[in-house]
Amino acid sequence: MEVGIVGCNGRVGSLLIEELQSGDWKEKGLTLAGGYAIYDIEKIKGFFVTNKKEELFERSDVIIDFTMPEGTVEHAKLAKQYKTALVVGTTGLTEQDEKELKKAAKDVPIVYAANMSIGVNILLALVGQVAQRLQDEWDIEIFEAHHKYKVDGPSGTALALGKTAATARGHNLKDLATFDRHGQTGAREKGKIGFSIMRGGDVVGEHNVMFLSEGERLELCHKATNRSLFAKGALHASTWLKDKEPGLYSMRDVLDL
Repeated sequence: MEVGIVGCNGRVGSLLIEELQSGDWKEKGLTLAGGYAIYDIEKIKGFFVTNKKEELFERSDVIIDFTMPEGTVEHAKLAKQYKTALVVGTTGLTEQDEKELKKAAKDVPIVYAANMSIGVNILLALVGQVAQRLQDEWDIEIFEAHHKYKVDGPSGTALALGKTAATARGHNLKDLATFDRHGQTGAREKGKIGFSIMRGGDVVGEHNVMFLSEGERLELCHKATNRSLFAKGALHASTWLKDKEPGLYSMRDVLDL
């Protein structure tokens, strides 16, 4: 499969290019079709690069997208137009953005995940199992930490963890999430899912889900120490997409969790 990278000179895009050029992905059936970038194109050497998205979609079998929500919506429409498979790791998508992905997925296969890490997706599976078994007499708190340049919060992964826990208990996260605690907040309401955030330095990513009851606490934690794991996860998803029917898939589908 020919792989196109949008935002190829971005934080994760650069890692994807490096992985494809230096790893053993060719043996797994992946080759680099090229990249899309808005700026500094003349500085990018060694592979095809364009500032016209249509050119990249036309020459690619699968596009990998770790960009911004507004870009991802456009890429979903282009994927549908050019019949190109899509792997989306963009965070901060709204419900309307996700609806656009679902529309495109009627015509092309799409893997969409807030986090491409294998470990995080195992964490998601575990959180669902624990939340179902420990009902709302156990409080749930989710902590996440990222580098100082991350622009959205809570992270897409933290929200996915919260959604997984809420769904496992038969609820909608919208009805349970608590994002703001300041001043006289009153006692904690039963069943709520609390979120707390840290931003600073070069933290790659940390997520901690706590289940708390009277006299005991269970914690499930994942810490990322190298961003290359997100690139490797996205490329693994790309190999999995080969010959897949149209549909919106998750990394849990890819990993058979």
